[in-house]
Amino acid sequence: MAQFVDWDLAAATAGALGKNGPRVSLSEATEIVAQLRRLADEAAEHVSAYTGLTPVGTPAPVRVVDRRDWVDANVAGMREVISPLISQLSEKEPSALTEMIGSRATGLQTGTVLAFLSGRVLGQFDVLANDPGQLLLVAPNIVDVERRLEADPRDFRLWVCLHEVTHRVQFTAVPWMRGYFLGEVQAFVDASQADDDRFLERLRRAVGMLASSARDPQSRTSVLDLVQTPGQKAVLDRLTALMTLLEGHAEFVMDGVGPEVVPSVEQIRARFNQRREPTSPVERAFRRLIGIDAKMRQYAEGRAFVHGVVERVGMTGFNKVFSSPLTLPKIGELADPDAWVARVHGRTAPAADAG
Repeated sequence: MAQFVDWDLAAATAGALGKNGPRVSLSEATEIVAQLRRLADEAAEHVSAYTGLTPVGTPAPVRVVDRRDWVDANVAGMREVISPLISQLSEKEPSALTEMIGSRATGLQTGTVLAFLSGRVLGQFDVLANDPGQLLLVAPNIVDVERRLEADPRDFRLWVCLHEVTHRVQFTAVPWMRGYFLGEVQAFVDASQADDDRFLERLRRAVGMLASSARDPQSRTSVLDLVQTPGQKAVLDRLTALMTLLEGHAEFVMDGVGPEVVPSVEQIRARFNQRREPTSPVERAFRRLIGIDAKMRQYAEGRAFVHGVVERVGMTGFNKVFSSPLTLPKIGELADPDAWVARVHGRTAPAADAG
């Protein structure tokens, strides 16, 4: 079967197009890496104390990486997730699929997206790396942003670690989380089979819609929105609800712990939120099409949900969200914490605890 994405070309393209990191000396780089590792360990203690979640076993040590390392890790993950999907989609009409989207073209496109993201991502919990996953901190981006914000380096680095370590805790303290996430990804792949005879039709329509979507500043359409099947939409709703919860929880924790251990947290948060705003029409269109704007909304919507639940039932009551997949919020409950509290705790919710 013909390769649908040239992954080696994707990695090479990302490396060629990616931005150079900030200038630091060898001794500075060594100290930055060492400090990020120390702060990740410190953050783990703060996160567990604040959330009441205790990791099972000993998590793998944090990996402090550069931009190319981050690209390589994500190419490896994308190979694992996307290759089965492509294999299934090309079973019926491999020649038509190969003709429409060549492996080199998709490799270039994928590499372009990774190049853009590799200069912006501060950290990531890589669920695909191993069981239960691997925490990555992208040192050049962290240093670049702290300089742009004129933030205190230690404060900013610890603040970032609080967010990223929270993601690690979510997957290491909740034993079923990784399996559930990977199961939903597989369900998304499987859902393509029920409607794959119409994939080419949707893909052709998507190509035409991308240009008009890019011209419409109010559009929320992403590439994924344009090509998903009806069955995949149901799965994607569950995945969106999960990721919104996890991102919002990390935002809530980093700002909740922050005032106690990050003296300049309010200044950092204000300046950081300004940084998240795209600066040019081209960047705004690109962010929207590849789904970054949707992720930004996840931060805000998820944080509001977590805050609303903790306000009503306390941290212990909120942690029931991690009891099983059945207690995860449904997509409609994210904007209605009362609905989640009513479903999970019953109509008469317990009073908020001290946590």
